[in-house]
Amino acid sequence: MMVERAEDEEKWLAAGIAAIQQNAFYMHRALDSNNLRDALKYSAQMLSELRTSRLSPHKYYELYMRAFDELRKLEMFFKEETRRGCSTIDLYELVQHAGNILPRLYLLCTVGSVYIKSKEAPAKDVLKDLVEMCRGIQHPLRGLFLRSYLSQVSRDKLPDIGSEYEGDADTVTDAVEFVLQNFTEMNKLWVRMQHQCSCESFILLADPEFRLAIGLSGLQGPAREKEKREKERSELRDLVGKNLHVLGQLEGVDLDMYKETVLPRVLEQVVNCKDEIAQFYLMDCIIQVFPDEYHLQTLETLLGACPQLQPAVDIKTVLSQLMERLSNYAASSAEVLPEFLQVEAFAKLSNSIWKVIEAQVDMPILGAVTLYSSLLTFTLHVHPDRLDYVDQVLGACVTKLSSAGKLEDSKSTKQIVALLSAPLEKYNDIVTVLKLSNYPRFMEYLDNRTNKVMAIVIIQSIMKNKTCIATAEKVEALFELIKGLIKDLDGDLHDEVDDEDFEEEQNSVARLLQMLYSDDPDEMLLIICALRKHFLTGGPQRLPYTIPPLVFSSLKLIRKLQGRDENVVGEEASASPKKIFQLLNQTIEALSAVPASELALRLYLQCAEAANDCDLEPVAYEFFTQAYILYEEEIADSKAQVTALHLIVGTLQRTHVFGVENRDTLTHKATGYSAKLLKKPDQCRAVYACSHLFWVDDQDSIRDGERVLLCLKRALRIANAAQQMANVARGGSGSVTLFVEILNKYLYFFEKGNPQITAAAIQSLIELITTEIQSDTLSQDPAADAFFASTLRYIQFQKQKGGALAEKYESVKV
Repeated sequence: MMVERAEDEEKWLAAGIAAIQQNAFYMHRALDSNNLRDALKYSAQMLSELRTSRLSPHKYYELYMRAFDELRKLEMFFKEETRRGCSTIDLYELVQHAGNILPRLYLLCTVGSVYIKSKEAPAKDVLKDLVEMCRGIQHPLRGLFLRSYLSQVSRDKLPDIGSEYEGDADTVTDAVEFVLQNFTEMNKLWVRMQHQCSCESFILLADPEFRLAIGLSGLQGPAREKEKREKERSELRDLVGKNLHVLGQLEGVDLDMYKETVLPRVLEQVVNCKDEIAQFYLMDCIIQVFPDEYHLQTLETLLGACPQLQPAVDIKTVLSQLMERLSNYAASSAEVLPEFLQVEAFAKLSNSIWKVIEAQVDMPILGAVTLYSSLLTFTLHVHPDRLDYVDQVLGACVTKLSSAGKLEDSKSTKQIVALLSAPLEKYNDIVTVLKLSNYPRFMEYLDNRTNKVMAIVIIQSIMKNKTCIATAEKVEALFELIKGLIKDLDGDLHDEVDDEDFEEEQNSVARLLQMLYSDDPDEMLLIICALRKHFLTGGPQRLPYTIPPLVFSSLKLIRKLQGRDENVVGEEASASPKKIFQLLNQTIEALSAVPASELALRLYLQCAEAANDCDLEPVAYEFFTQAYILYEEEIADSKAQVTALHLIVGTLQRTHVFGVENRDTLTHKATGYSAKLLKKPDQCRAVYACSHLFWVDDQDSIRDGERVLLCLKRALRIANAAQQMANVARGGSGSVTLFVEILNKYLYFFEKGNPQITAAAIQSLIELITTEIQSDTLSQDPAADAFFASTLRYIQFQKQKGGALAEKYESVKV
């Protein structure tokens, strides 16, 4: 049936357009021959097509525009007639002889436009006559388009200030009265459309057999009819709103006239129509059409109408748009801010929102949050220095949320995130935001996922603005806000968290630590203790991400305290390297239990090096001991062992704090580990690396040439064994790379003045490598050959350079 209806409408529209075109043709012919009587006759017949009730608003608009174009031509003809001497008054009376009222009124409006332009009569009298005469059409659709035409032809002829139609008898008050009267009548017609139902539709839908035949049941028919009417009305709303636009364009409508006449009359019509579609649209029009300054000065009147609107009106959108406009107005210039203070805008808006929320008990939580979000944005623009106002808005919103419990609706949670982000974006300072007592309370009502999103937003704000948080108290308050990233919240265990997302979250927390810093060592120690407390409750998954930055932050404090006199020894709050090292030992121990033994070993070695710099031998020894224990008990992977052992050797080589006994113990352990590695090449490299433990350039006490030579000879034996194993396994003598690496170690210690490393030993090793390369033609290793050739070129270069080194290398033949 809907398809048939649409097809019929197309036919009716086509027939109407054809009739308009036909009559327009005869009208044009009459106009060309200056036959006024025939021109009026055919124009009336043309306009009679607008009397139809068969078309929907959309189709009727197409028909109307065809007629409108022809009326513009007719108006031009009337103007020419008046120039030829025809009386406008006679024309005005002549068109009233048209047989049907609708064509008569269209023609009357057309001639009336010319009548006003001729200035033969006061504009206000003609306008008043036209707006009153149009009451003769009470059919909603036809009446709306007729009055829209009246508004269109008269808008440039209103007696506004500065207009050519302004005079002693015509004032802007008359123009306002005309527009308001036309607006009132159009709104009544528009509202009436909602309750109008054609007899045919009503009878058909009331017939049970017909409803059954087209598949309707219960209230489905009326519901569809209502939906159709609402859609049709939405298509026509701009016809009504244009009147308010005309009012907004009038130069003579100043603040006083707007306050005393325009706004009260418009709001009276809005409230009294009791139609939710009209009320929402017209309130939106008022906000968009008139200047921001007018809204500010009439805020109480405008807000007073809000509670009187129908409960179904989307009042949150209306108020949000109003506050958005006022916020932009406040942001446009600092000079307007005193106006806001003068009218007490914040108090009025806050009170109005409270009344609306109280009146609409069934308002969804999203609506309330949206209102408070708009109010917060307004407050941040108008009163950025009034933290008490900002906190008041947050507190009111939290109170509303407390009745709803934890939010699950995604739209509501997004709005909460936007609300909480607003102060961060405005102040660019988390320290200021932490002063808002109601800010942390929001976190209780966010689901776990949104809690994390908000925590990320806060961290990004801190990093972007480089905000330094310098007290433990503020750190505690901050971590209360971002606790969704610090530890598992209730229900997190059942959530599936993507590994990449989790890693990014924890990296954000790690980056945050560089912004938690105080120049006061005692305060910084309190910050570290606070961080440690939170991180240790974060669960084993988070510790590998959060403990390392905490350790390095602590080491930074230790280096700052180096050489500081401990003049407050014994005081609990006093920061000292020993106290911090104790904390670090306990902290890394928690990490080693995760397990993350390789990371823990690295951190132990970092702490050992820091203790060495502080000349704390017992502390450094303890950290090395812990690292050795981890190596022996936790690190089983051969590659990890190689990496760990080289780290141990490198760190131990740089230490200077140990006495002979402790150093020998640690060195002996390290060399012992090197000989127990699984692969021979790894053993060889670890052993010759240990040679550096017995010869340190800047420490005269650690220069044991014999033990260096023992390490290198042992490395040669292992390299030889590795080559033999390769020969057995692969049928070749194997690569000489290990021998070349050992040769380079010989050269290093030879140049450093180790008396046990002689030119003869170097010559012997060079000949050995040369023999191995020449004897193995099957398994060539270009990389090893190039390495050896480069080493020989280095020796040759040193010989040619001259000086003490050249003399030492003189006996080496290459």
